[in-house]
Amino acid sequence: MATGGTIAGTAAHASQAVGYTAAQLGVEQLLAAVPDLAQVAGGGLLAEQVAQVDSKDMDNATWVALAQRCAHWLARDDVRALVITHGTDTLEETAWFLEQVLPRTGKPVVLTCAMRPATALLADGPQNLRDAVACAVDAQAAGVLVVAAGTVHGARAVRKLHPYRVDAFSSAGLGVLGWVEEGRVRWQQRPCADSAAAWQGSIAALAAAGPWPWVELVTSHAGADGRAVDALLAHGVQGLVVAATGNGTLHHALEAALRRALQAGVPVWMGTRCAEGQLVLASEGPQGALDAPVLRPVDLPPLKARISLQLALLARSA
Repeated sequence: MATGGTIAGTAAHASQAVGYTAAQLGVEQLLAAVPDLAQVAGGGLLAEQVAQVDSKDMDNATWVALAQRCAHWLARDDVRALVITHGTDTLEETAWFLEQVLPRTGKPVVLTCAMRPATALLADGPQNLRDAVACAVDAQAAGVLVVAAGTVHGARAVRKLHPYRVDAFSSAGLGVLGWVEEGRVRWQQRPCADSAAAWQGSIAALAAAGPWPWVELVTSHAGADGRAVDALLAHGVQGLVVAATGNGTLHHALEAALRRALQAGVPVWMGTRCAEGQLVLASEGPQGALDAPVLRPVDLPPLKARISLQLALLARSA
């Protein structure tokens, strides 16, 4: 299933690895670039163009449409696995969203991408797509996975750490799941679906839920103050995720504003802005109701915590 991105991008010259236009080629053109893809899949391939966007412009409506199509295909007995082509900029967010909302069928969903457009002299998209299909049909594959640059990542751990390098993704301290080598996966860790889904309802219920709650990210930094939080509150923000410094530390002015948000009934979740690791705090643990008046630390990067908070708010209002 194709959604656009750099893997479907084109540039004026083969020498251009940046300065291209994303989301230009259709799914059939992507498949044609890998002539033996059906053989790698071990049988037939079904293809669908779900969206055609630069992933920097990914939105909730496209996520819901993608989840609906995933649920449709996963329910078919003749479908063994799904592969999704996607842009790199928000790939980690889409992977986490799908991990949280898709039904647990035991069939893997593998996202892949490219850092160079399809017209580049050394385009990485065709190899990534081939590797993703090889991973999808592997007997041990499970849950939502990301395959890029020969490496297999889990949806919870994967993060984009480099703006243009081909090997741009990392598993942020948890370790990669494995590697695709000559069309076969060598697993380092056993993949599994995430145990805690944020959305317990059906995809149909998610599609019918209406506008998603407004949840914004704020960051603690030197010289931070509470004006941004106060402005968001004044405009009706429904949830906040703060990227804290270090092990959950906050500038005192920002923390005071976040406490005001909590007193106003706005849930505030907290992750760390550090590229690796998770919060380990002595108090104000993650237990408690969604609207409890405490800063809630979560073991997710802030970008993914935002998605989980949105889904939790949607579930509460359903």
